[in-house]
Amino acid sequence: MITIKEVKNKKDLKAFVKFPFRLYKKSPYWVPPLIDEEMESFDPDKNPAYKNGEAQLYLAYKDGVIAGRIAVIINHLEVDEMQKRKVRFGWFDVIDDVEVTAALLKKAEEKGKELQLEYIEGPVGFSNMDKAGMLVRGFDEISNMTTIYNYPYYPEHFKQLGFKEGAAWVEYRIYIPDKIPEKINKFADIILKRYNLKVLKFKSSSELIAYADDMFELMNQSFKHLQSFIPIQKPQIELYKKKYLKFIHPDFVKFIVDENGKMVAFSITMPSFSEALQKANGRLFPFGFIHILRAQKKSKKASLYLIGIDPAFQNKGVTSIIFKETTKVFQNRNIDVVECNPELEENTAAQLMWKHYEKNEQHKRRVTWVKDL
Repeated sequence: MITIKEVKNKKDLKAFVKFPFRLYKKSPYWVPPLIDEEMESFDPDKNPAYKNGEAQLYLAYKDGVIAGRIAVIINHLEVDEMQKRKVRFGWFDVIDDVEVTAALLKKAEEKGKELQLEYIEGPVGFSNMDKAGMLVRGFDEISNMTTIYNYPYYPEHFKQLGFKEGAAWVEYRIYIPDKIPEKINKFADIILKRYNLKVLKFKSSSELIAYADDMFELMNQSFKHLQSFIPIQKPQIELYKKKYLKFIHPDFVKFIVDENGKMVAFSITMPSFSEALQKANGRLFPFGFIHILRAQKKSKKASLYLIGIDPAFQNKGVTSIIFKETTKVFQNRNIDVVECNPELEENTAAQLMWKHYEKNEQHKRRVTWVKDL
C-alpha cells in the first residue's frame, strides 16, 4: 500500500532530507549533500528563494516505509511575470517502483491544476542556482556537489508515465595539457590587445566580493536567452556571496574587464570535493571539514562551476583568454582533469571553450521531464 504524507514538521523534514542517504548507501557514484544546508533550503527565513516562491514537500510510504520524496515548487516570478505557466518539482528520489513515482508526481499535478497552470517540469529547484536535470547518461560516473545523481530506472519511470524530455544539459570531462599550445597563447594575447581587455588578479577571497554583483549581472545577461533561465534576484545574490564566494580561493576565479573596468567575462572553478563529501557523509563536523580542506589543497581534479560571457563579446575569442588563464592554474596545482558543470545543449557559447582542449569528452547528459496538465 502506498500513502503520501506532506512534510509538516522538523522530524518529517529530517526524514525527507536523509532519505537519499539510505537509497544511495551502496552507490559509489552518489555524492551526499551537507545535511544542514539541505535543511536550510526549506527554511523560508534562510532561503531567499521563498520571497518569490513556495514549496510543499511530500514523502511516499510503501507498507509503512519511506519509499520516495518530492518537492512541489511554484516560482511566482516565473509564473506571474515571465508567464511560464508551470509547476516545478525537485528533490525527487524514489525506489524502483513506478507506482510510487506516479503517486508522488500526482501531488505536483494537483498543485498545478489548482493554480490553473499548464504543465509540470522537473527535476529543478527554486531557481537556476539549484540542482537541476535528471541523469540519463553517465550513471557509472561520480557526481559532483552541484549536480543530481540518480539510478538508471528513474528516466524509465518517467517514460512509462508519459513524460517527454524538456531542457537538456551536457557535461564534459577535460584533460589538462602539459603545455598550453603556442597558438592559444598568441591568440589570447591578440584578443586582449584588440579589445583592450584585462584579467583581474586577486590576493584574497575578500577582494572578490567587490566584483560579485557585476558577475551575477553578467550572468543574468549572458544566460537570459536560454530556456528556463530566471534572473537571479538580489536576495539570492547576497546569500551566495555570504555562503560561497568567500570560501573560493582567488586563484580559481577569473574576471575579465574592458578598458572602463566593465566585466565582460568570468569563470569560477574549484577543486573537486566529490570524494571528500562522500567521506564526510553529509556532515562537516566532527571530521567532515578535514576531508574538505584536504581536497582543497591536494585534489587532482577540478570542477568548472560557472562561466559567463557578455553577449557583445561572444564569438570573439574571449574563451581563449579563459582557457589560458585557467589552464595555468591547473598546471600550477597539478590538476590533470576538469569536469564542467551541466551546460544547456543550446549554450554553444560556453561549449566553445572546450574546443581549445585537445582531449575532451562529453560523458554525461541530463534532462528535465515535462507533461501537460
